[in-house]
Amino acid sequence: MKRIGSLLLVSVFAGAITLGAYTLFFEKPNYTFVNGSDQATTFDTSYTPTSAKGAGINEVDFTIAAEKTVNAVVHVKNMSVSSGPTNLFDFFYGSGGNERTEIGTGSGVIITPDGHIVTNHHVIANASKLQVTLNNNKSYEAEVIGSDANTDIALLKIDPERALPYLAFGDSDNTKIGEWVLAVGNPFNLTSTVTAGIVSAKARNLGRNQSFIQTDAAVNPGNSGGALVNTNGDLVGINTAISSRTGSYVGYSFAVPSNIARKVVDDITEFGSVRKGILGISSVSNDSPYAIENGINDIDGVYVEKVEEDSGAEEAKLQKGDIIKRVDNIRVRKFPDLSGYLTTKRPGDKVKVTLERDGEEMVTTVTLKEVQTVLLPVLGLTVKDVSKKDQKKFKIKEGVKIVGVPERLSGYGLIGKILLAVDDEAIEDKEDAKELFSQISKYGRTSLTTLNEDGERERIIFQ
Repeated sequence: MKRIGSLLLVSVFAGAITLGAYTLFFEKPNYTFVNGSDQATTFDTSYTPTSAKGAGINEVDFTIAAEKTVNAVVHVKNMSVSSGPTNLFDFFYGSGGNERTEIGTGSGVIITPDGHIVTNHHVIANASKLQVTLNNNKSYEAEVIGSDANTDIALLKIDPERALPYLAFGDSDNTKIGEWVLAVGNPFNLTSTVTAGIVSAKARNLGRNQSFIQTDAAVNPGNSGGALVNTNGDLVGINTAISSRTGSYVGYSFAVPSNIARKVVDDITEFGSVRKGILGISSVSNDSPYAIENGINDIDGVYVEKVEEDSGAEEAKLQKGDIIKRVDNIRVRKFPDLSGYLTTKRPGDKVKVTLERDGEEMVTTVTLKEVQTVLLPVLGLTVKDVSKKDQKKFKIKEGVKIVGVPERLSGYGLIGKILLAVDDEAIEDKEDAKELFSQISKYGRTSLTTLNEDGERERIIFQ
């Protein structure tokens, strides 16, 4: 027993000596320098526990949202007929050629149990016949109720024998960057395909003066018009476009926010067309030479460059130089934030605008009005109806005011003049002007009759 105890004691001492020798001769010292001041440390440490909701992909359940969505997403087949030369003989000798049926495909989302379906405008454009196929492989012929190219949203209707599964619109304003979403559609004619990703950005402007949700959920040709849903299965967007040089998915895709899609569908159902309410201001792009030269390229908000005449903004006394920071409860950092939210509004709606003027914050209420201007075909003039002020100033009752011209006509001094007639046909208002201009030829002779501020009539001839 004593022998065992002695051996144990020797072993302990030997271990201690070995450890001490290693520390002394081999292990490099690691020193920590402590600052004796009362200041905070340079790097802060967060001890906030990780949210179980966002702990990782294994913590997120997509199955419920997928089950709710796949049966409410349909396959849309667009059949159009085109004619033209089918060979060189037809092309050179004009024998007419044969009619050809062209087929395009996309997706759609059932939004009512009686068969109303929302999809993209470009999915159904120029269709002579539309066929919708449900997830159970049953097909129906679809009717176009209405469509809006500006927002790329269209509304279809089928007549099912029984109530259909459908998706409820979610509030896309409440979607958050980093939130999980599912894209459901029919890429490459593969029905009921579900992909997952996160919201990568909001209010993306793709050069179409619109506001898109950007996501990294895989979207490919055929997904257009399909559903973007959150993990509750609520519809937060209509998949529309991808950013790709090849035409296939390379990492980012874009969806029309559900609040915009819902407003377009409501307008089509109630009015037969889309009614757009505008604030009545114009801004400048932050990265434009003008913005850089004038020191407004780093503004956090929307810089008011111009307030349109007879607009809600003018009535609310907005001024050039104001910086819009918030509209209602929506934070505005760039123009797509503003335009995207206003796209969900109608003429007559009132919005609370928070703005900064001369370094002070102020709040005003603006009543949105209908679009005041129209772009005339062929010549590209932008005109608006004459106001009561214009009627009194120019002593007229009819005609339209020229408020914008293309660059090629900038030297004619047309802006601010009243357009009275085109090819001796009198113009009553902007809609009348649009109709008359659509009838003129691009290659013929066109004459305009205008009135200047001095009350003088001028005749301008374009060859």
